[in-house]
Amino acid sequence: MTPPPSGPVCAGASQYASYPTFSSYVRARGPVLLRTARSLTANPCDAEDLLQTALAKTFVAWERIEDHRALDGYVRRALLNTRTSQWRKRKVDEFACEELPEPAGVPEPDPAERQVLHDAMWRAVLKLPERQRQMVVLRYYEDLSEAQTAEVLGVSVGTVKSAVSRALGKLREDPELTPVR
Repeated sequence: MTPPPSGPVCAGASQYASYPTFSSYVRARGPVLLRTARSLTANPCDAEDLLQTALAKTFVAWERIEDHRALDGYVRRALLNTRTSQWRKRKVDEFACEELPEPAGVPEPDPAERQVLHDAMWRAVLKLPERQRQMVVLRYYEDLSEAQTAEVLGVSVGTVKSAVSRALGKLREDPELTPVR
């Protein structure tokens, strides 16, 4: 923040004059006010957010507050009003719980089974003729496009398409790769 201009009083100068007073208030009373916020929420992080919002509202009204001895009451009222507004805006389908529910879906395969499948696939790829093996490795292991694969090998895109198609047919017929039923 830039310091206030020196010289005649200008618009906004009162903002700079009140800021040190506000910051000293927050430093002095912050821990007490945070305990109040924590009593209003179940989550300590939510309590910090709640206090921050209430203090922001207090800062905006700082110039209008006549009795600075009653600041704690003002901030507590801001805490309650803010918490009430949050509670009213809360979604109906939102529930607090101790543990997050596990997502329903397909369970992760066993890493050992994945490695067995990976090894079987690699052995099957090694059985392919050299040219088909090169194309399959470039297309699916190196993730090159058909055009990029053709450029690397110095062949046409049609050659890559037909060779990869024949190679995938051979891989589908490999008895080691048939899924366990």
